[in-house]
Amino acid sequence: MQNYSTAKEMNNDLIADQKNIWHPFTPLAQKEPPLLITSAEGIYLRTHDGRSVIDAISSWWVNLHGHSHPFIAKAVAEQAAKLEHVLFAGFTHEPAITLASNLVSVLPFEQGKVFFSDNGSTAVEVALKMAFQFWHLQGVRKRKVLAVRGAYHGDTFGAMSVGERGIFTKPFLPYLFEVAFIDFPTQQNAEEVYEAFTIQVDSGEVACFIYEPLVQAAGGMRMYDGVWLDRLIGYASDRDVICIADEVFTGFGRTGKLFASDYMRHKPDLIALSKGLTGGTLPLGVTGCSSKITRVFHTDEFTKTFFHGHSFTANPIACAAANASYHLLNQPSCRENIIRIAGDHKNYADKVGNNVHVREARTLGTILAIELEAGVTAYDNAIARSIYTYFLDRDILIRPLGNVIYVLPPYVINREESTTIYSAIDEFLDQL
Repeated sequence: MQNYSTAKEMNNDLIADQKNIWHPFTPLAQKEPPLLITSAEGIYLRTHDGRSVIDAISSWWVNLHGHSHPFIAKAVAEQAAKLEHVLFAGFTHEPAITLASNLVSVLPFEQGKVFFSDNGSTAVEVALKMAFQFWHLQGVRKRKVLAVRGAYHGDTFGAMSVGERGIFTKPFLPYLFEVAFIDFPTQQNAEEVYEAFTIQVDSGEVACFIYEPLVQAAGGMRMYDGVWLDRLIGYASDRDVICIADEVFTGFGRTGKLFASDYMRHKPDLIALSKGLTGGTLPLGVTGCSSKITRVFHTDEFTKTFFHGHSFTANPIACAAANASYHLLNQPSCRENIIRIAGDHKNYADKVGNNVHVREARTLGTILAIELEAGVTAYDNAIARSIYTYFLDRDILIRPLGNVIYVLPPYVINREESTTIYSAIDEFLDQL
């Protein structure tokens, strides 16, 4: 850890940052320097100048058990001293075997397998490629993809293709493959959207249906009815359409259950996982595959191989972190924390929803979203910058989705710390 004895040393590092680093989702000529973090513990990020900032969004939704968790750190250190990495084609290792067994035991389908990758976007890419090759291997011409408007599935080209066509994808539109989109469901249009979905499926051309179950995260933490989604999955499955659940965000307890798919009776054929997989410690992606998918690939004919892989596939250190996180996730105290956070969020949403500046307050599990009456709901809503600055000035990291303030804390947050966040939101609304 870097200890800054002088302001000059710190400024030199920030100058080097702005000279050499291109930060994500940030204008390249942005004048404000990034906040320099030197350490973290629990829900707190420690800055170079001694501030303790509450990480109210789990560092882009990845952190489950708090920063620098000693149990995960110990597992990482022990694994790093034993085996840091080995290629995963023709070789294997205990951390990956254990993790695969852990995941297969809880995935929302039976007799599955897992395919390792590096992050959420690649986990989605793998699922899409598997779905396309599934039909190719059988000589069936099914090429259409069904997706929901407003979705975000990642920044690689397949993931962009099945996501919302907007500010994130505009420069790349000529290069994205064609997708049939259905509208995001509301109470007013749910039946109409369902009918549009069935028409697409009945065409016989649909290879797969991809969706973010129950919550469109980057789309503004928009939540929709699980009963409605269950109907769609059931209809698609009965007509031999592959269903892909993108649970990169919703997996590992965020919605109150281990997976959002656990709320539905009908299950996906493929599931993309990442973010909370390692407890937020190291990058790792997984695509879970049902036996429906794997049986078509089950051959020793080389030309029918699924030709996809990454240099750091199933990295042993990342797998060790994931196994440690899985252990923590299964502790009764973790489940109790999730239930408590969900209850606190619901109570606060009921209260703040009556505020004149709030269009809607919604919750699901550990997710709290407050949509402000501030023009069109969009990622590039101008109020986002003032929201971010307001809370960061008060040592709370909240990175809004346009005019949507959301709170998604690590599960170790206590009630007093949650109240600190809620109170800051109240104060922000009061000054509007």
